[in-house]
Formats: sequence, C-alpha cells, structure tokens
Amino acid sequence: MKQILQNLKTGEIDIADIPVPAVKSGHLLIRTSRTLISLGTEKMLLNFGRAGFIEKARQQPDRVKQVLQKIKTDGLVPTVNAVFQKLDQPLPLGYSNAGTVIEVGKGVIGFRTGDRVVTNGNHAEIVCIPENLCAKIPDLVNDSTAAFTVVAAIALQGIRLVNPTLGESIAVSGLGLIGLLTCQILLANGCRVIGFDFDETKIALARKYGVEAHKLGDGVDPVSLAKTFSKGNGVDAVIITAATTSQDPIHQAPQMCRKRGRVILVGVVGLNLSRDDFYKKEISFQVSCSYGPGRYETEYEKKGLDYPIGYVRWTEARNFEAILDLMAAGRIKTDELVTKSVSISRAREVYDSIAAGDNALGIILEYDGSVDVTLKSVSLPGDARQPAKPAEPVLGFIGSGNFAASTLIPACKETIADLKTIASSGGVSGTHVGKKTGFKISTTDPEIIFADPEINGVIITTQHNSHAFFVKKALEARKAVFVEKPLCLDESELEEIVQLYGKYVDSPKPLLMVGFNRRFSPLTEKCKRLLGSITEPKSFIMTVNAGSIPPEHWTQDLEAGGGRIIGEACHFIDLLRFLSGSPIEKVGAINLRNPACKTPPDVVTINLSFEDGSIGTIHYFANGHKDFPKERLEIFCGGCILQLDNFRTLAGFGWPAFTSEKLWTQDKGHQSCIKAFVSAMESGAPSPIPFEEIIEVTKAAFAATKE
Repeated sequence: MKQILQNLKTGEIDIADIPVPAVKSGHLLIRTSRTLISLGTEKMLLNFGRAGFIEKARQQPDRVKQVLQKIKTDGLVPTVNAVFQKLDQPLPLGYSNAGTVIEVGKGVIGFRTGDRVVTNGNHAEIVCIPENLCAKIPDLVNDSTAAFTVVAAIALQGIRLVNPTLGESIAVSGLGLIGLLTCQILLANGCRVIGFDFDETKIALARKYGVEAHKLGDGVDPVSLAKTFSKGNGVDAVIITAATTSQDPIHQAPQMCRKRGRVILVGVVGLNLSRDDFYKKEISFQVSCSYGPGRYETEYEKKGLDYPIGYVRWTEARNFEAILDLMAAGRIKTDELVTKSVSISRAREVYDSIAAGDNALGIILEYDGSVDVTLKSVSLPGDARQPAKPAEPVLGFIGSGNFAASTLIPACKETIADLKTIASSGGVSGTHVGKKTGFKISTTDPEIIFADPEINGVIITTQHNSHAFFVKKALEARKAVFVEKPLCLDESELEEIVQLYGKYVDSPKPLLMVGFNRRFSPLTEKCKRLLGSITEPKSFIMTVNAGSIPPEHWTQDLEAGGGRIIGEACHFIDLLRFLSGSPIEKVGAINLRNPACKTPPDVVTINLSFEDGSIGTIHYFANGHKDFPKERLEIFCGGCILQLDNFRTLAGFGWPAFTSEKLWTQDKGHQSCIKAFVSAMESGAPSPIPFEEIIEVTKAAFAATKE
C-alpha cells in the first residue's frame, strides 16, 4: 500500500510502498477514502526537514543540550551516530483521516465492518487505529467534509477551554484553517467573533461566515479594533490560532481582553510573555492540547479505557462526534476551505508547492480504494545478498525500532548471516530499515518468518511483553532464537519456555540466546582474564546511573515492559554472574520508598550471593545526575581492584602487569554478542550464554522485584 513519509534529515517526501498493517486488539483496520493535509503542522515539519543542521539545532535548543550531555558520557562517535539515526527515521505525515472499517480488532465494541469513520490516521491507504480515536460519520456528511473532523476538533478543544457563553465577544488571531473552523464553531455557539490575519482571501472568507475580520499590517491596531468591537469593554477571550515566530499575538491578546479575560493558545507563536500584560487585568492564559482529554494518554488511546462521561464530558473521541454533528447540521461548512483535491500519487508535487509558499487552506488527498488488504509483505529493492547457501545463517528480524536499526541490524551485517525478512507492526519502520540494510522482504505478519523454511534464525527486538510468545514460536519452529532482554516477564512464561526447551532431548538443542551483551564487551573480557588468576571470592559493586524515564513510557508499565529491574537491571545481574563464574545462590533487594511514585521501583539495590562465596551489589538508580558516568563496575579481590567506567575505560590497582586500558569509543559488546550468536548458528555450537545461566539470571531478576 502507499503511505506518505518524510525524512527529517533531508525533508524529502516519499510515497512509500509498505505492507498492509495487521489489525491489533482494541483497534480498527480502516481503508482510507480521504485525508486532509494540515498546512500549519505539515509545513512546519517540511521546513524543519529541509533546514540545515545548524538551523535544526537552533529550532530545538533542548535537544542540543541532550546531545552535548550524551557526548560527555558516551563519547562523540556514538552520539553522532545516534543523532543521525534519529534524523533518518521516516516520519509518517497526516492526522486527519476518513475511511471505511474493513476489520474489527478483538475487544472492540460499537464498530463493525462497513462503518464510515474518522480517525487521526496518517496519509496511508490502510490505517490501524485504536477505537478511542475513531468516530462514526453521519450519513449526511460526505468523506471530504469528514476529513476536516480532527483539525476541527483541535479548534473545538481551544473553544472548550474558553468556555464561552451566549453573546460573548471572542477574538481569533490567525484565520488559517484552524482559525476559520474556530470562527464557525464560535458563531454556532452564539458568540460574536472578530478575527485578524494578513491574508485578504482568508479575511474575505471569514467575513462571509459572519466574522468581523480585519487585515493586519498598514498601521492597523488590532487592540483598538477589538475594544471597539466589544463596545469598549475588551473582548471576553482571545483564541490564538496563528503559526508564527512573532511575539505580537501573545503581546496583543491580553491587551484586547476585558478584566479577567481568557487567552487560549492553539497555534504556535513566540512565547516571550510579559507579566505586565497579564497582571493588571488578571488575564488567564492556557495552552490547548490537541483535540481533547485523552490525547497522549496511554490508558485511553492505546488500552481503550474511556473516561466516564459523568466525570469527563468531552474526550477527544466525543469532540470528534460533536464536530460531525455540527457538520451534519450544516453549522460547519468545509467546501470553501478546500483549495484542491488530488490523488495521493501526486503528493510530492503538493508538498513541494507547500514548501514553496503555496497559500492554500485545505488540501484533500484522495484514495481509490484499490489496495489489496491481504498484502502483508512487500519485496524490498535494497542491496540484498545472493541466495543463502546451505547451512548458512539466514535471519528474520521481528521488531525494527531504534535499537534494532542502530545497533543489532548493523552488527548482523558484519557477520556472514543473510538478512532475509524484517517484521514490524505498522510496516513503516521495517520497510525503511529493510531498504537501507539489505533485507529482501518487509512484513507486518511475523508468521511469515516462522513459516519460512529458509530462515533458520530469529532475532526478537519487540516490546517486552511479546518476547515469551515469540521465543516459544521460534522454538516450536526449530529455529535459533536471539531475544533482546528480558527473556520473559514472569515465572509462568519462564516455566513454559523451560518446559518447551526441555522437550528437545536430541543434541544439539535449539539455540536460544538472550542479548546480555555486557559480558561480550572487550573490557569485560579483559576483566574476566585478569580475574582468572584469582582463586578467592570476589566483591562486586555495580553502580548504574540509569536516569529517570517518564511514568507514561511503556517500560514503566508492568504489563508491557515489566518495569526497569526485569527489563534492564537483568543486564547487570548477568554481568556479575559472568565475572564471578559461579552460580547465584541468593538474591535480596531493597528499593527506595516513595509513596508519591506510581511506577514500579527503579531506585533499587540488589544484593547477590554466589556459591563460591563471592558477593555482588547492584545499585540501579534512576534518581541521579547525567554528568555522572552511567555504568561503573568496581571489583575487589585478592588485594587488587578493577574499575570499569562506561565500558570505555578500565583501571587496575595492585595488579602486577596491568594499570589501565582505554577504548577509542564506548563498546558495550553488542557487535561481539551478535557475532557469537551467528557463529554458533553456523557451527552448530551451543549457545554462547548457557541456557542454565539465562534461566538463572532471569529468575534472579524476578526475585529482585520482590522485597
């Protein structure tokens, strides 16, 4: 199917051919009929993409600070690679979509196949959207009009924050698409409306709706005009829908208002607020967030948990429904807002005209509905290798996120393995990464990988809660499997894997490996060699300055990510298990108690005892500062000390023939870890990490979450 993507590094627009997404639980699969190009948002993205690196940095000063911080801790080369990797990721454009439901996901109620719906789906022939971001289109509303729903909901949410009453005077600053829709909704609400813009065409259209609209510039004073319009009192509220770097809108808005008036920011403007502008009249100021309550909330959008109507009357989906009702009643008119309608196949020329300054209002993209919804795979034109030789490692990747694209796939390309199929849930990232790295097939159906007899190795880099499922599928298909940590999220999943693995009594057993890469770092291996001469027990202190992660991040969700101890601290349990060379005998943990924290503990001290008498402490702390090294290991044994900092420098104290070693760049062992896995596939050797150690470390991680 066709989908419009933008490269943020170059600004280039691509009408990509990607596989049709599979329907997910709680989602609808929708065949698109019309989408609306949002000029304000999409032009901003175009301008950012086509700007040079210096200008990109100027536009995002907070990101520049993050980059400088990463250089301090990780070094220049990894940081530069990470920045370029981020900029190279394709960005799906569009968020105003109208179409027809073709498949209903598990657990969805209230929708059925054949329903016409609006969603915040991208510019794509088929989209898969959570049910709480969908609304049925009334029979009286055609698809082209319905495509304006999401943009109109942005306008409506700004108005809801104003909370206007019948007869109030409202000023709208900026008469672009959202501004004109704002005017229509305000008029439908019984308000008197005055509007301002620099474009004569938009002003004329606003006047046609019944707005007292004025052209800015040439000495026009919007403050004076607003006071006159409001009979000398000042308007009750100002809604800023303009998109400009100018400070004028935010400076003029409070001056237009009466005492205790309201200013709502919907657009993007300069925000150098003057206290004096707001203080004297006690003006309230608020920024409107997208299309209403529920936006960016995982529980609402992804998990389908609706807010009770008695407590949250207007969610984003209910705002969609309200807009559609206004359209059906003829209170919102969109025909005159459509500058042109074109086929998606002409999208490049449309975006070129936007970047060149086309002063359009609404541009509708049309879809002919001919795409075959069963096409879950596409062939890729990348630098695919020759057909695999017998017994050669042939890999299928499940997951194509940032870590897979930046680290694991490049590491695989350095081996003899043939990269055949890459699977991703939406198809966009998998297709993009697959083209760049030489995969032959991109798919949204992982079953294709398990059913392919040529693929003899599967690499899993998906969300943590899917790891156990895919590991079991790979073992059942008798394929070697490499799974990014963790192996699974609970004891029941672990027991199922152990039982399935134990069924294969023939030798060798299927190759199963977890991505515990720290043990493969060259400096870790140096530590292991040095410790080989020490026969007495060892003491390990591992300090992980993990940094905080927002509570809404999926890794903080026990169901999706398992929490950071199971999801990441397992790395360091494995590292100490490897260096001690002795089985873990006992696990204990204490965590920082913060009653206000709603996420799983991520400030934890884990104590390990080993059968040979060694002890280890892992301080996994999310409450530190970024200037401190992220990962530091100290080893005390036999009158000597080793200190490993960030897998970049190793210092020795008291060692007869070793003082220090420093790498040019940080090396956490990712490449060597993958190389060891592929080599084991090729030779038929056992897993580079023994199965028993994988299970032991996984159990220890589970134990560390229980006080």
